[in-house]
Parts: sequence; C-alpha cells; structure tokens
Amino acid sequence: MTTDATDPTLEPLEAGPHDDEPHSGSISNRLNWLRAGVLGANDGIVSTAGIVMGVAGATSDSGTIALAGTAGLVAGALSMAAGEYVSVSTQRDSEEALLAKERRELAEEPEEELAELAGIYVGKGLSEELAMQVARELTDHDALGAHAEVELGIDPDELTNPWHAAWASMLAFTVGALLPLLVIVLTPADLRIWLTVASVVVALAFTGWTSAKLGYGATVPAVVRNVAGGAFAMAVTYAVGALLGTHVA
Repeated sequence: MTTDATDPTLEPLEAGPHDDEPHSGSISNRLNWLRAGVLGANDGIVSTAGIVMGVAGATSDSGTIALAGTAGLVAGALSMAAGEYVSVSTQRDSEEALLAKERRELAEEPEEELAELAGIYVGKGLSEELAMQVARELTDHDALGAHAEVELGIDPDELTNPWHAAWASMLAFTVGALLPLLVIVLTPADLRIWLTVASVVVALAFTGWTSAKLGYGATVPAVVRNVAGGAFAMAVTYAVGALLGTHVA
C-alpha cells in the first residue's frame, strides 16, 4: 500500500529521530569502545585460559600455574593497552591530517569545495538544484563538519581517543583474564580442568552475546564464534602442555 505524503488527511511528518532508534552520542566512538572492550575481554579470557591450561597439562603444582597465569595477565594487559594506544593514535593522526587539509581547502577554495559537496549529493541521487541548496545550507551551518562527514566519514567533534581505547582494552583484558586464573588456582586439582573449561565457555558466551547486543548484530553467530575459538585454544594448549610435560618429566 502506497502512502501519499500530500494527502491532507494524513498527519504532517516532523523532522526527528525514529522513536525506536534514538541517535544520541557518536556511533563511531561507541563502536570503538565496544571493539576495544570486547577484544580485550576475549583476549584476556582465551589467552590466560590457554596459558593456565597448558601449564596444568604439564604440572599439577598450583604455585607454578598461578605464576604463569599472573605473568600472562600482566604482560597481556600491558600489551593490549600499548597496542590499542599505538593503533588508535595512528588513526587519530590520520584523521587530524585529513581535517587540516579540508580546513585549508575550505579557506583557499570555498567555491570549489561547495561545488564538490553538491556534486557528492548529486551522486547520491539529488537533483543538481536541490544538491546545491543542501550544500549551501550545510556549509553555512558547519562547513568543516559537512565536508568531513560526507567526504571523509569523520566527525570533527568525535575523534577517536587513544587513551580511552587503551584503558578500556587493558581493563577488559584484566577482568577477562582473572576468571580462568582464579578458577584454576582456587579449585581442587581433580576438578580444576573441567571447571576452568566450563567457566571460560560461559564467559565467552556472555561476551559474545553482549557484543552482539551492543552492536545490534546476531547473537547466535557471535556466541558460537567466541566459544568455538576459546575451546579450540584451550584444547590445543592443554595437549601441548601435557605432551611437553611428559617429555620433560
């Protein structure tokens, strides 16, 4: 059924966000935090579980397992923080360089930039007249913001923050790593392997479900990917630890 927007019996539409889809905050920043947090938590769970499972395959000494797991936690958390900081800093440097170039072009060639912006909207399907009107109004409102969003996909007011990403990743890694470490150290020797596997599977299912919900994605594939990857990592490292432990012994 086709709706006629000119029908006088219909209520006039008002500009604004959809009721079920509020546009508050920056999606790019939210996705940046989500990416850093989920990556950090998953890496903390899987890598630390792999370390303690591998050591547990070679020895039943709780002190040795705890030492190896703690070293892995500290090294992994610092590595994640440093990696995120360097990566996001590089991204931010690129964004700032592109914005500086756009500012210079707007100052030196305003008419050419206006025509370029209108041309982009023509390419998106607007008539040339309407595209020029849109380009002029957006330029009058916020020239840099209009060009940065359409040409570069950047919001000048919401640049990625390397410190936010670094801290989020380090904290998430630490929280994730503590679970397998504490479970395998504090549980009885005859149950530690199975309890660690069970706790890691539950944790990975939760992080997969959470990431899918926050990112508006499908939950089942996210959960399956997380659990399958973690289970595979634990199985391989335990087998390697048992094999090497037997040969060393």
